[in-house]
Amino acid sequence: MRLSRYFLPTLKEAPSDAQIVSHQLMLRAGMIKQEAAGIYAWLPLGLRVLNRIEQIVREEQERAGAVELLMPTLQLADLWRESGRYDAYGPEMLRITDRHERELLYGPTNEEMITDIFRGFVKSYKSLPLNLFHIQWKFRDERRPRFGVMRGREFLMKDAYSFDIDEAAARRAYNRMFVAYLNTFARMGLKAVPTRADTGPIGGDLSHEFIVLAETGESQVFCDRKLVEMPAPGADVDWNDLQSIVDQRTSLYSAADEMHDTAQFESQTAEGDRLTARGIEVGHIFYFGTKYSAPMKARVAGPDGVDTEVHMGSYGVGVSRLLGAIIEASHDDAGIIWPDAVAPFDVVVINLRVNDPSVCEACEAAVSALEAAGKSVLYDDTDERPGGKFATADLIGIPWQLTIGPKGVAEGVVELKRRATGDKSTVALSAALEAIG
Repeated sequence: MRLSRYFLPTLKEAPSDAQIVSHQLMLRAGMIKQEAAGIYAWLPLGLRVLNRIEQIVREEQERAGAVELLMPTLQLADLWRESGRYDAYGPEMLRITDRHERELLYGPTNEEMITDIFRGFVKSYKSLPLNLFHIQWKFRDERRPRFGVMRGREFLMKDAYSFDIDEAAARRAYNRMFVAYLNTFARMGLKAVPTRADTGPIGGDLSHEFIVLAETGESQVFCDRKLVEMPAPGADVDWNDLQSIVDQRTSLYSAADEMHDTAQFESQTAEGDRLTARGIEVGHIFYFGTKYSAPMKARVAGPDGVDTEVHMGSYGVGVSRLLGAIIEASHDDAGIIWPDAVAPFDVVVINLRVNDPSVCEACEAAVSALEAAGKSVLYDDTDERPGGKFATADLIGIPWQLTIGPKGVAEGVVELKRRATGDKSTVALSAALEAIG
């Protein structure tokens, strides 16, 4: 992709109302544009990152056995009346009446709709276990939307819903999502700590938040340091027996400020392992039994032929929120530092002399070689001064910068920079390609 033909409206300074680093840098890097309070247009660079995050989430859900569908953004109010949540949910729900006086709502979550879909098609325990997920835009009418995509009103969410014959099976489904979340966030270069959580308006008696540690996080987190140091379980786990993995983590103390118990923290955690940090919630999982299946009559015939209410859980990941969380956890004074797995491009090739045919030819060759190796490339072929080009490359955070100028062409070398470390080397193009991998 040539930068001269790309849409990248960068800003030298962030607007004064952008209060946190991720909001400032997303605006400055031309990733989003605010259209209304808490509602953003996703510009090309931001959309590329959003799509990469979404794909990682999708892959890990499918690896854990969840099946993708897509539910609409608008839902019938009558479904929520069945569950008893329509009046209880509060002013965050955007209620709508269409031209036929039908009452609708812009979905903030999908427990009712997925339960309705399930009860319409599944009649026997032989169809269980079942986990259905989708990635869809949602809306919650926050009183004070702020912090950019971290607390917007419209947001992209992955939510999955499990259906099982009994509590024991439902807890196995919960464990699968618990492990899938650990793997998901690790693939994005994040350290996500599972913490005990309040079930809130979703309901139920078992719930964990997954919190990314970041100095600018919204929550105070108290946990055993060993939780942060544990590697992700990985893809090769036995998906039918995950209890030991979950037990290993849930046996260690971890809680955000609203659930924190100082006495328990100190008695359960060795002094040298007590970690207090700031964090950002990026995922939340719930087991809530028959909270929705009972009032909505979602039943299946059991092995004995008797109809039984299914046990359910729900599992959310804030896909759009993750962009902000990653930036909060990975940036410096110059701009964003994207982990390789979610970066909008793998490499930016910087042409220092766009009016020099030999430099242009060398840049074109580098771009072709990188693309042939499967890398996504942003080619800065703009007529901008070198300092401006370097500043833009640092701001947008692409993992590798490959710079070519007249001197390098004459000597048969390029300059390669790793954005995360700032390390630079002057090497032949072949060596640069090998280093980039």
